[in-house]
Amino acid sequence: NKPPAHTTHSMAEQQSVAPESRKRFAAKDDRYDLDRTAFDEFLRRRFFITQSFSIYGGVAGLYDFGPPGCAVKANLISLWRSHFVLYDGMLEVDCTCLTPKSVLDASGHTSKFSDFMVRDVVTSRCYRADHLLKAHLKTLVEKTETPEEQRQAITKLIAQIDNFGKEDLTRLLREYKAKAPETGNELSDPQPFNLMFQTAIGPGGEMPGFLRPETAQGIFCNFKKLLEFNGGKLPFAAAQVGHAFRNEISPRSGLLRVREFPLAEIEYFVKPSEKTHANFDAVKDMCLPLLPAAHQMQGEMTIVSPSLAEATEKGMIGNKALAYFMSRTYLFLTKCGIPREHLRFRQHLRSEMAHYAADCWDAEIRVSYGWIEVVGHADRTCFDLTRHSECAKTSLSAYEAFKEGSRLVPCVQIVPNKQALGKAFKKDAQTLMPYLATMPQDEVEKMRADMQKDGSVELTVAGKAFKLTTDQVTFKDTQTKVTGETFIPHVIEPSYGIGRIIYCLLEHAYWQRPEDKDRAVLSLPPFLAPIKVSLFPLLSTEKFTPMIRKITALLTEHNISFKVDDTGQSIGKRYARTDELGIPFALTVDHTSLEDNTVTLRDRDSCAQLRVPFDKLADTLLRLAAGTLTFVELAKVYPKVEVKDE
Repeated sequence: NKPPAHTTHSMAEQQSVAPESRKRFAAKDDRYDLDRTAFDEFLRRRFFITQSFSIYGGVAGLYDFGPPGCAVKANLISLWRSHFVLYDGMLEVDCTCLTPKSVLDASGHTSKFSDFMVRDVVTSRCYRADHLLKAHLKTLVEKTETPEEQRQAITKLIAQIDNFGKEDLTRLLREYKAKAPETGNELSDPQPFNLMFQTAIGPGGEMPGFLRPETAQGIFCNFKKLLEFNGGKLPFAAAQVGHAFRNEISPRSGLLRVREFPLAEIEYFVKPSEKTHANFDAVKDMCLPLLPAAHQMQGEMTIVSPSLAEATEKGMIGNKALAYFMSRTYLFLTKCGIPREHLRFRQHLRSEMAHYAADCWDAEIRVSYGWIEVVGHADRTCFDLTRHSECAKTSLSAYEAFKEGSRLVPCVQIVPNKQALGKAFKKDAQTLMPYLATMPQDEVEKMRADMQKDGSVELTVAGKAFKLTTDQVTFKDTQTKVTGETFIPHVIEPSYGIGRIIYCLLEHAYWQRPEDKDRAVLSLPPFLAPIKVSLFPLLSTEKFTPMIRKITALLTEHNISFKVDDTGQSIGKRYARTDELGIPFALTVDHTSLEDNTVTLRDRDSCAQLRVPFDKLADTLLRLAAGTLTFVELAKVYPKVEVKDE
């Protein structure tokens, strides 16, 4: 069940058509060269993005998508749904952004979702401690007066900087004499800062809440309903696309570090002893660019590329389910136009991972800022469902029947002293007795252990508190016949930062024509392009109007997005404007069109033009836009149009 091979002319032809424009992709250390000032101005000038509330001075970390940016975002999410949700039959939900505090208490976010912050002791400006330290250390590495031995030691520190806690950050900031970047003032010691936005739910403020920092918790809280919807069967995956919110200490780098951002997350629920995927065999021979934790700990950043079968057999990747989703992410990002040489999967160091995680790998893309995490892949074990089960007093377990039939298994049985319970609790004993008879086995075992340790246990049943002692209940080891087992599923989670992916795609798609550095081109794959077709009359004259109207009706009928430019400017200037917007194809109605009912079809990247009959136009454009037909292939069917320089 492998996905179809995908080739688009926008990446393949670009290498041959404009090789000079791609030289910036030759990596320099961890970055490649890009005139980021010009690029950022381009994004704002063409209204892909803009800072939110700019007429009031703007707000750091908040951005709005303009029409082309909004269209790219919608196309990317549509592709994500097709590539993941439809391909693997996932269950999609849409949960609320407002989250009660009790939910995030259970998940650990209220106590542990923090970054370390330092302040300029004079101005009180805040900085994220690890980012400030990393930037300072990189400055020291680049200084010619830094001794080579110290340079190597600092380089190893930079590779491990995500590994450091409060004590290490405090020590290193002092040791390397880091100062506030803008003022050179002294810095405070690092302190934890919780990244969630707090609010109150309801007019009286009686229910504290937060804007969700991730979409996952809504899926976990709906696990029982999802399991029932799936016929009670594991494994299955749930997916969600929506916004998350994080009160970043020092937002920067445009869309790469913001306070509100779109996420697309998958939670794959699986039996703990069977962490695999039905489609793993289809990808087992794939070789991904991997940067294992062991290499990073030694200061070695060399990429290795074993097959996924070998990587899982040797324990480099924790399990086949995790490896499967990493392969699907690789196919997704390369399909979107990210070159393999600028894509890697970096394994988290042990101290980077949450205490409950078994293995984590980040898909990272190299851009002008360096390596940027865009997708996280985590084996979250059973932590989330276990915590919500405990805190909500609701079983979030799954049941699976034994394939061979029933088994006799050891168990612990509660033996209630009905007389003692009746004397102690009167009529409330009638509420307690059925509860004791139906308690899950793991809770019975825990209850016995607590009774042996403390001589009593406390239970809450139907809102009533009961304190049970050894004279009221005893326990008996026995055997029972069971037909299946109950367990808490483990979770494999791929989490996609849509905004970060969009930024990386735009950087990698951006170039300038060698013959005219002022002519920027955005070579997005056609299926991601904000508009598929631009439509021009050769001249601003009424005689072309009927043909233009006929083509617009055709494009509208087939849901092909288009933009008409009849400004009367030269055709070259109109081509240049649409190239900047990333529009992959242009139709021009000229004098020949009126004679033989054909139009010229121009390719954005190569500037090549073909003459295509009107009655073939819709099918041709649909196939080009979907990426199932390339312009090179089309040139073998229709005659080329010789054009002068644009």
